[in-house]
Amino acid sequence: MDTGLESGPVLDKTIELCEAIVNQPAFAALRRDIDAFMEDDEAMQLYRDVAEKGQELSFKQQTGAGLTAEDISSFEQQRENLLRNNVARAFIEAQQQLNRVQQTVTRYINKTFELGRVPGPEDFGSCGPECSCGG
Repeated sequence: MDTGLESGPVLDKTIELCEAIVNQPAFAALRRDIDAFMEDDEAMQLYRDVAEKGQELSFKQQTGAGLTAEDISSFEQQRENLLRNNVARAFIEAQQQLNRVQQTVTRYINKTFELGRVPGPEDFGSCGPECSCGG
């Protein structure tokens, strides 16, 4: 069934929203941080190492193997090395900020579908539309 909502005014406003996001000065700075990370082999390797170690530890926990003090210490050391790298740290912070924007947009859209109208601040509970309490 073609509702007509996938094109026309809905698509036009979606593109406007995308343009508004991209045109924010903060967005350009976040993109620079992400691009700098993607061009820095050392930062990317540090990030991969932490991700792999995290997956390894998670697998050990899920299979009931338990984590040793050495496992935890090794992970914490790798994580500290990652966060000492300015490019990697800026990348992680940029990712977190972009995720918050995405979550806010998604929360508004989901609430619109839920309510059948444009939501107001009162529709998001006590912590407001930008919180992560699920309101």
